[in-house]
Amino acid sequence: MKTPYKWKSNLAEVIQNYISLKQHTGMKFETQERYLRHFDSFYFNNGFDGATLTKELVNDFIYDKNERPCSHRNKELVMRDFAVYLSDRGYHTYIAEVRTELPRCKFIPYILSDDEVRRFFTTIDGYPKSYLQARFSYRTTVDPVLFRFLYSTGVRISEALNLVLDDMDIDSGIATIRAAKNGKDRLIPLSDSMTKRIATFVDEFHRFSDSRMFLFPGCHNGVMGQMDKSTAYTHFRDYLLMADIPHTAIGPRIHSFRHGFAVKCLKGWVLSDNDLTVMLPYLAAYMGHSDFRATQYYLSLTSDLYPEIVKRVEAEFGYVIPEWEAVYDES
Repeated sequence: MKTPYKWKSNLAEVIQNYISLKQHTGMKFETQERYLRHFDSFYFNNGFDGATLTKELVNDFIYDKNERPCSHRNKELVMRDFAVYLSDRGYHTYIAEVRTELPRCKFIPYILSDDEVRRFFTTIDGYPKSYLQARFSYRTTVDPVLFRFLYSTGVRISEALNLVLDDMDIDSGIATIRAAKNGKDRLIPLSDSMTKRIATFVDEFHRFSDSRMFLFPGCHNGVMGQMDKSTAYTHFRDYLLMADIPHTAIGPRIHSFRHGFAVKCLKGWVLSDNDLTVMLPYLAAYMGHSDFRATQYYLSLTSDLYPEIVKRVEAEFGYVIPEWEAVYDES
């Protein structure tokens, strides 16, 4: 069992109040809490007391020579926001500057072509059934629906595998993603074809299931339960191999469906002359992004994959397509 952290400094109470405030707004705030625990230890171990944060103190904590620039930037963000919180409550504090620039993310994820998508799902639908699989695996029944759900909605694999039957409103064609990566629920509207497929799947496969059963379950020693992400990924690799789709260092991965969904949305909006400044907030909310950095990443990715689009919108929307200056992990 993990030993709870023991707060030490004179600022311990106000730090904990700040963390509690953030968490009550719906944020997980786990990474930020970890940095604030480090700050609490730093403050205490270096003999500081009182409630004044000087520039020298804050910068000594942020710019540890043994840490990478990404840690420096994360600390800048955490300490800046914490300082604003303190300042609003009458504390004398230096508000940290966010000045560490990170290199532009050069990773371009694998986007499946239309032909690869067709071959992938043809392979899933034609996957051989056997008596043993029928007893110890639901893959030939669950996988065709699960992977179409991922492809058509762009949700994370963890979000799909956490869905229970109660989260699926078949009448309205809406799935509820609960307490996802950023600690917030969101609604996912489904296409008519996807809704009909899930309705058939639920009626046939889940006819006797409890409402709290996982929508896309796995089989563990003959017992139905939540499918592991590793199991889903193993199945995914099987289908790639059978569909003659090479798996390289950049993928494809299951997350490629999410990348492809976002890029197709943006490409379609641009080609339809939709105003990206209006559409981007919708995409951010739909994808479950905590801020616009992740959405900007997809916008930059779209411009990299379809340079002809940039030419069409540069004059009108050039300020929307940013230079990506942060390393981003949107898993």
